[in-house]
Parts: sequence; structure tokens; C-alpha cells
Amino acid sequence: MPVIQTNGLSKHYAAKGGRVHALDQLTLSVNQGEIFGYLGPNGAGKTTTIRMLLDLIRPTEGSASIFGMDVRANSVTLRRRIGYLPGELNLWDNETAADIVRYFARVRGGVDMVFVRQLAERLEFDMNRKMRTYSTGNKRKIGIILALMHKPELLILDEPTSGLDPLMQQVFIQLMQEARQNGQTVFLSSHMLSEVQAVCDRVGIIRSGKLQTVDSVTALTKVNFRWVSLTMKEAVPADLFEKVPGIEEVSVSGNSASMRLSGDIQPLLTAVGNRYLVDLRTQDPTLEEVFLTYYGDLPAVNGHSRRA
Repeated sequence: MPVIQTNGLSKHYAAKGGRVHALDQLTLSVNQGEIFGYLGPNGAGKTTTIRMLLDLIRPTEGSASIFGMDVRANSVTLRRRIGYLPGELNLWDNETAADIVRYFARVRGGVDMVFVRQLAERLEFDMNRKMRTYSTGNKRKIGIILALMHKPELLILDEPTSGLDPLMQQVFIQLMQEARQNGQTVFLSSHMLSEVQAVCDRVGIIRSGKLQTVDSVTALTKVNFRWVSLTMKEAVPADLFEKVPGIEEVSVSGNSASMRLSGDIQPLLTAVGNRYLVDLRTQDPTLEEVFLTYYGDLPAVNGHSRRA
């Protein structure tokens, strides 16, 4: 049974000029023990999805379940088993982080404070300061601690590394990998492609409230095109690849050429013919390039190749 299951989940708002479809017919499964990346820009529907999973807002239509239980009928029970980090964390400005942690620990019926201190040490977070004195990055750190401290079965994290420096982002990735090793499930929304690529098992790409695709990170980076660079013994003719099917974004410089190739490589080799080929290399697209492909923004921006 999936840990998270949605079926036709939708949220529509009345607005001037018509209805806004914040989320439209989302059907999605998240498996036990995986880190699932929910990827899309701001306004794509990521936070709306999370708020409905937590029963903070109600869907216009459709349903959602966590651990096989309906999220509306069992919201209180489910929250005991979930660690949640909202995109915007608002806590008491005049309280110290330590006091806030102790408060939530009491609400949850007690937590392992040794584990809490270990989290704070790894995140290089001083829990003795008042909330109003913390930077945005430090506020994310206490949010991560509050989400992880009771070792929940499911983590639902909305833009968890926003504001963290690169070193702390790496610490976060390690924490997520450890959570997976412990059998916890992670649902992580992000617009940071490098983060998703580094830590997630599968990723769903959402655009304007509609799910575009769901696949493994490995499979998505092999999505129907690759980058090819080659070097010949002699100069590469400028028009050599003009009529080769599947080739775009050709850049020729002396005896080297680079291009984007969709489909089989054989037409490229046929075009090369009997010319002396010194080197031929291929590279799968990054998740960022895959993302831009789904959003229709590749191959070029302002007339320049993304690979230039």
C-alpha cells in the first residue's frame, strides 16, 4: 500500500475573470521508504497539494489518503505520524528555539532530546537564541529539527533548504539519506533541481496545477535527448549536420562540434562518414534541462544554447 495516494485531487478558487485551478486532477502514489521529489516553480501547486494532504485546506474534488487512511477523516491521528516543515515557518519571536522545541516535545508526548541536540549540532544551530534574532537560514534549521525530532514515519517538507548555505544543504541531504535508511518516507517539494537530483528516488514534475510526469531521476535524465561532442582530425564543415534528423543546437569550432541529439546516434555517424573521428562523447541531460524541456523553454533562450 502506498504511503501517500491521491486520486483526482483538485483545488479550484473563484477569481475575477473565472476559476483558478490551483491543482487539477492530481493522481499520485508515494511508496514506503522512498524520497519523492515534487518539483515545480512557485505557483505550480506544490504547497496546495501539501496543505490538502495535511487537511489544512479541503479539496474541491478528489481524495487523498496517507497510510491507507483518508486524510480528512483521520487528520489528527495522521499528524502524530508525520513530520511537517511548511514553506513559511512562523514561530514565537520572543521565545528561544530551545523553549519552542521543548513545547512541541511536550505536545507530542516527549521526544529524544539527545537526538534533538545531535540534529542541532549537525546543523550548527544555536538553540539558545530568541526566534526574532535568527536569519532565514537558521529559521529553516529549527523547522528541520521540529520536523525530524520525533522520528516520524513520513516527512512532508515544503522547500526545506530554502535559505540554507551549500554546506548545510549537504547536511540536509545526509539527513534525508539516513531517514530513508531508517525506513522513513519523504515527500519533498522543491524548485531546486540540484537538490532533487542529489537525494530523490523519484520525482514528479508539476506545472500550473497539473502533473506532467512521474519517473525515477535516472530515467528522467535520459528523456529523449542527449548532448554530443565530437572532435575530428580535420576541421568540421560548418554545414555537416544541417540535415541530420534529430540534431539541433549545433556549435562548430575548428575541428570540434557539439550538438543536441534526439533519437538514435546512427544518423550522426552516417553524416560523419569516412572522416577521421578522434573523439566522440555523449552526456545525459541534467534534471534542470529535463525540467525546462517539460516547460517548453529548451532549446534556446535569447538565441543562445543552454549548453553554451
